[in-house]
Amino acid sequence: PYGETKMMMEKIMHWADKADGIKSIALRYFNVAGASSDGSIGEDHGPETHLIPNILKSAISGDGNFTIFGDDYDTKDGTNVRDYVQVEDLIDAHILALKHVMETNKSDVFNLGTAQGYSNLEILEAAKKVTGIDIPYTIGPRRGGDSDSLVADSSKARKILGWKPKHENVDDVIATAWNWHKTHPKGYEDK
Repeated sequence: PYGETKMMMEKIMHWADKADGIKSIALRYFNVAGASSDGSIGEDHGPETHLIPNILKSAISGDGNFTIFGDDYDTKDGTNVRDYVQVEDLIDAHILALKHVMETNKSDVFNLGTAQGYSNLEILEAAKKVTGIDIPYTIGPRRGGDSDSLVADSSKARKILGWKPKHENVDDVIATAWNWHKTHPKGYEDK
């Protein structure tokens, strides 16, 4: 349903352009992760469903309540694979997209991701490395609707917009999130 609603919105934007000349850029984010590099802004919402914040919250709490959902996917280690794009790289993409539509007066669509996929277990291992904490976990059942692998082809955004993610290494992405979570262990409730 999530993907279908995004697709419907892109169709609406397309027809608004055709019918009324309203120009737009659709940016297709893959898994947004990380926090501001200075640690001032991070991800805090409930319920938290995103992998990296949940791993880091488990590292802080030490409660061992972290669950990886499914280990029977058609991937190298059985856990699903995703492309993680750092939030500051998305900021850059938004600025470039705005400049592009203003300069060309053309609507367009761009995928935004690093073009690198990491399995849930690889993300967990990277988080252990970044935090220096052995994060216990359990394997739970698959979540409905999760696909084996989703990795962006961001070549069009790189070529046309000149977009180049600065945080292509997942360790760097996790490090920005960890910096925020360490100083905000209860999210924005702490401040």
